[in-house]
Amino acid sequence: MEPIRVIVHGALGKLGREVVNGICSESETQLVGAIDLKASKNSLPLPDGSGEVPMSADLSLLDKCQAEVLVDSTVAKATMPAARLATEKGINLVIATTGLSVDDRNELERLAAANKVGIVMAPNFALGAVLMMHLAGIAAKYMDYAEIIELHHDQKADAPSGTARLTASAMAEARGKPFSRPPEGEQTSKSRGENVEGVSIHAVRLPGLMAHQEVILGVAGQTLIIRHDTINRECYLPGIIMAVKEVVKRPRFIYGLDALLNL
Repeated sequence: MEPIRVIVHGALGKLGREVVNGICSESETQLVGAIDLKASKNSLPLPDGSGEVPMSADLSLLDKCQAEVLVDSTVAKATMPAARLATEKGINLVIATTGLSVDDRNELERLAAANKVGIVMAPNFALGAVLMMHLAGIAAKYMDYAEIIELHHDQKADAPSGTARLTASAMAEARGKPFSRPPEGEQTSKSRGENVEGVSIHAVRLPGLMAHQEVILGVAGQTLIIRHDTINRECYLPGIIMAVKEVVKRPRFIYGLDALLNL
């Protein structure tokens, strides 16, 4: 079987560099191009020193590399133009960019259907984070109160994180109703975080952090804490590589890795 031909969009970014390394180290995938707004050369050396691939500062590279999958690890405002052009050319997408809106998601779903291509978008590609959300959904059926503390590096644009919002919504869906909330006094309302389905979400942004989330569930006499920590961006590679392999088999829009993990 021929390896899946992949272009990385945002290849010079922190996550993009990890994706490049991951694609090149996997026998079933092949890096055929790199796109980054900061590209100053027309080629990118392969991590193992075996050669180089074409690189460009714009999306014109999509016409030259005959890619099957575009992995996007840029910023929200760059993702949608890339998605429109890639899907028009029949290229599947794996989107590892955060901060996309509901309208963006709806458009991606339409683009996948109209062009008969696969799009996998996930708020978190760390497999441990997906399992954390799954376990929180199970626990939500038995605990009446819940809060989420999410902690990220100071460069993260959105707050609360997409993972935290999705966790709260999935927990409420699992229990069939919003969580109960303690009464709030007039002086405390501003310090209680953002309310999502009865779950207070507290967002921390500090240098030195990577990505962390703690789900705290409570019922009379006991609490349950489910926590996931990422140590570096390498943690996203197993999920991204899995998505690259699966997106070529599934010509539709898929949101979240739980669908790929059959959770």
